[in-house]
Amino acid sequence: MDLYSNHKKLYMAALGFFLVLTLFVAIMPALSNQQMTAVLPGSRPLNNLEKEGKNIFIAEGCVACHTQQVRNLDMDKNWGSRPSIAADYAGITRTDIWRNTATLMGSERTGPDLTNVGNRQSSEDWHLLHLYNPRLVVSASVMPSYEWLFELKEYAYPEDKVLSIPGAGKEDRKVVASRQAMALVAYLQSLKQQKLPDGRAVPVFLYNEDAVKTSAATSSAKRETGLDGEALYASNCSSCHQPNGLGIPGAFPSLKGSNIVLDPDPLVQVTVIMKGYDGRAGEGYGAMPAVGTNNNLKPEEIAAIINHERSSWGNQSKQVTVEEVKMIISSLK
Repeated sequence: MDLYSNHKKLYMAALGFFLVLTLFVAIMPALSNQQMTAVLPGSRPLNNLEKEGKNIFIAEGCVACHTQQVRNLDMDKNWGSRPSIAADYAGITRTDIWRNTATLMGSERTGPDLTNVGNRQSSEDWHLLHLYNPRLVVSASVMPSYEWLFELKEYAYPEDKVLSIPGAGKEDRKVVASRQAMALVAYLQSLKQQKLPDGRAVPVFLYNEDAVKTSAATSSAKRETGLDGEALYASNCSSCHQPNGLGIPGAFPSLKGSNIVLDPDPLVQVTVIMKGYDGRAGEGYGAMPAVGTNNNLKPEEIAAIINHERSSWGNQSKQVTVEEVKMIISSLK
């Protein structure tokens, strides 16, 4: 009973008991989980610029509105090709011996999830315009402007990244992206969901009860009507070319009356979607990413998008078939 009458022994016994419990309950399981969870093939650590951008992402409080976790819910299908798993975060290492590195998974989703934004929106020009003034690319956006990440210059150096949009400058000065803006964009472009190794089961999205009840009815309707080209266009193309197809003058070209869209031969249009395009850089337009490849679009989806573009905004061009798209894609490989 001397233990209870000696406060030093009682304190040391309690401390020892706490440390032993911590070892078995917290430390050892964490080390075991860390050893069992490896990074996915194809993953790479952030480079210096991307690390700098991650710090800016944290400093600006972006995690308050954007998550980086695709939940296994049907409503999250827009944000990634599969639900997130532990291996997606296994490559995150400590900042230093004193500080852990935040996973930035977030808990609020006022803005879109960013898990796969590097694939979903890989255009550097789009991200810069979005940071400078979100309403330029998404008219209904509630995101604040991050103008302080840009500089106003009378003259731009060749290495400067100038925002190519009419009216972006003030007092005849050019809007130039700062290093902080370029670093933040580099970090956002690095956020890409890796494919699982062959043979590993891909987690499925859980459907809500209503979706299960209506799946039989909707599947038969889809077989009859085909894919929704307008919805696919909205998900993959409208952020740059805009829902009205007019694009943004000086930044993203219009699809209304476009020679590529109106061409009866879909070769160029399919090639642009699958391989990207930078043929109008001399006019100030940024390079278009390979949306079809980056977003893993199927030939049926590409055909639906093309036919939507060819029959919308006053365009009247020859509709394409899935077989035509498949033949062109196979010739590009």
